[in-house]
Order: sequence, then C-alpha cells, then structure tokens
Amino acid sequence: MTEQASSHAVQGRPMGDLGRRITQRRTELGLTRQETATRAGMAPAYVQYLEERPAADPGAGTLLRLAGALQTTVWHLTGGDVELPPGLGRASRTPRFTELTEAECRSLLSTHGVGRLAVATASGPVVVPVNYSVVDGEIVFRTDPGTAPAEAAGHRVAFEVDRIDEAFSEGWSVLARGPARAVTDPDEAARLEKQVFSTPWAGGRRELWLCIEPVGVTGRRITV
Repeated sequence: MTEQASSHAVQGRPMGDLGRRITQRRTELGLTRQETATRAGMAPAYVQYLEERPAADPGAGTLLRLAGALQTTVWHLTGGDVELPPGLGRASRTPRFTELTEAECRSLLSTHGVGRLAVATASGPVVVPVNYSVVDGEIVFRTDPGTAPAEAAGHRVAFEVDRIDEAFSEGWSVLARGPARAVTDPDEAARLEKQVFSTPWAGGRRELWLCIEPVGVTGRRITV
C-alpha cells in the first residue's frame, strides 16, 4: 500500500452510527481525517473522536460544518434518511445523463458489496438484495438452497448496483445481465471462500455459491 493510499485508510474502528456515516462519506470523497478537519475548521483529533466514540454528541453548529465539509446534509449524517427509500430528494432542474463505458461499469460493479438480483421464480419475478463480490470478472454471492436467489441457477438474470447522493441529486447505476450458475466443485467453492470480501448480512453458513457471468453491462451517471 502506498503512503497516499495508507493515509486514506480508516484509522481506528468507527463505533457509533454517526461515526460510521462520517467515515463512509469521508471515504467516498477520498478524504483523510486531516483534510476533513481542515475543511470543517476543526482539529483532526476531534474528527477521530466523532468517528470512533459512540457517545459523541456534537452540537448543531459542528454537524453543520462537518456536513458542509463532506458535501452532504446534517439529516444524512444523523441518520434521518435511514428508513426512507432512495429517490425522495428533489430532482435537479438541469440534470445531465452520461452513458458509462463498459470499463467504467465493470469498475463500479467491483466496488460495491450489495446489489439487487432480479430473478424469475415459480411465483413470478422477484428482486432481492444480496451481498456480493466480483471474482475473476464474475458476480459471486452465497445463499441457501430453496431461497429466491437460489432459483437463479441455470437461468439468465439481471443484477443492479447504484449509488445515489440525495444531497446533490447525483448518482449512477449499473445493470449487468448474464447466466447464473451454482458452484458444485468443492475446490472452486473453497477458492471463493478465500477470495470474497463480502459476507451475507443475514448471517448463517449460506453454503450455496452462485456465480453470474456479466455478458452484458450497461450504466449511466446523472450529474447537475
């Protein structure tokens, strides 16, 4: 890891919800604690305190300066939008849509840990969120036999990831299509176990591995 990359790594472990949101937004912007503190007009040690201490309870002025430094809103930092579906933010008057190249789509696809799987089931089409990784160009995730995601095996499916910035009415989305297969070779399953970085949030062993070969990948970005 280079010195620059190391400086952007998370120093210490965020403990509270506020700390996690600050760290996530700072990481999205590629900012160090020092850079964030400079933007917000506060000491780096205080940014560290906010990120790592669950009891941190900054005042409204501090939150406002921090939100400005992180190009977001106090509402988002304090979790006001946690229970709301994405897309409730006000649309820009002059949005610009840009088609993403296949290389850009695959790069964005590989940076996420949660996506939406669209699959046809016996009771009709469903869309379910899954924790995934990209290994050797394939979308990989674990599930249980008999679940909706498991019915993807042997069929063509769609898989979508996106990132929406409500505060600035900006974002992007990537859609991948391709055949899904169940992993039946124990050696391949063991290799995936070692290589994936995202584990199922639902917990449990989830011993069925599925792979999607993204033969068609498209995406677009919206900016103001």
